[in-house]
Amino acid sequence: MASTTVVFPFALPPAPMAPDLIRALQTSGTPALSALLSRHVARKYVPDAADHRVLPHETLVARTLGLAAQDAPVAAAVMAGFGLRPAAGHWFIVHPINVQIGTHLQMTDRRATPINDDEARTLFDSVLPLFQEDGHELLFGDATTWFMRADAWAGLATASPDAASGDNLHPWMPTGEAARAFRRLQNEVQMLWFSHPLNEARQARGLAPINSFWLWAGAEATQQTQGTLATADVPDWLAMLAAPERRAITPAQLRPGELTVVGHALPAGLTEDWSQWLAAMAQLEHEWFAPLLAALRAGSLGDLTLVLTHREGWLETRTSKMAQYRFWRGHSLNALHA
Repeated sequence: MASTTVVFPFALPPAPMAPDLIRALQTSGTPALSALLSRHVARKYVPDAADHRVLPHETLVARTLGLAAQDAPVAAAVMAGFGLRPAAGHWFIVHPINVQIGTHLQMTDRRATPINDDEARTLFDSVLPLFQEDGHELLFGDATTWFMRADAWAGLATASPDAASGDNLHPWMPTGEAARAFRRLQNEVQMLWFSHPLNEARQARGLAPINSFWLWAGAEATQQTQGTLATADVPDWLAMLAAPERRAITPAQLRPGELTVVGHALPAGLTEDWSQWLAAMAQLEHEWFAPLLAALRAGSLGDLTLVLTHREGWLETRTSKMAQYRFWRGHSLNALHA
């Protein structure tokens, strides 16, 4: 039977913080996670490539779908998740975002910048003529996820929004022959949205303005994917890579051979909010790690591969029902110091 694989983005603490966070986890109690990590069949740490412009869990998702891992060209697959199936063209994902201007440009975490459908539609309609004048088709997926056709931009190298979030945006901006055309369109959108009444109203309510857009994940409309995904508590674009009935699953719904991504720790790990991260890990212990351990011991899970990631790589641990009987291996979280 194929192994059941579950990926937990940002559930692996970064090396500088690992000792303190492991101590905090031991104090709060994570016995199921300790057992899953300690009584294993195999375990390894995999460093991610330094030049990747996507995060490790995004790399794993792209590989599962049979796509290039270094830039995760998932636009066509995400469009299909929204029920959009263009016959031709090179398409990108477009996210309306907030950019803070200081000593450098910085993208606010999109989860901290809520926008409703009515607001998104207003902003979408306002910039649609700019895209059309440049010969680009723009389609609406939902409030935070749009799509743009730009056939001449097929060689543009882009980065995922979560990879770029919270950092100096300059190194993460699209590069390639079409980069200048992208920057010109982005500047036009920024100027239009800067004084847009909707943004003035948002700021009056204490909300950050939506003052720019992020573009990434370029793919041909005809691109085919392989493999299957299941998700729980992940960004919208990632959830759309799974079938509708596989977008909010529980441990009891896991399937052998399917990659499942569980995003509870992602927001806090990405923003390095460690108190919230510890709370997310406690939630994972209760909702995921304990049920997974119980399923192994009961035999309803024959083989489990647990993948915990941070920005620089991932820890991969495979365990089984028989491995959990290895009583001579004490329970420990030391493996988290990867």
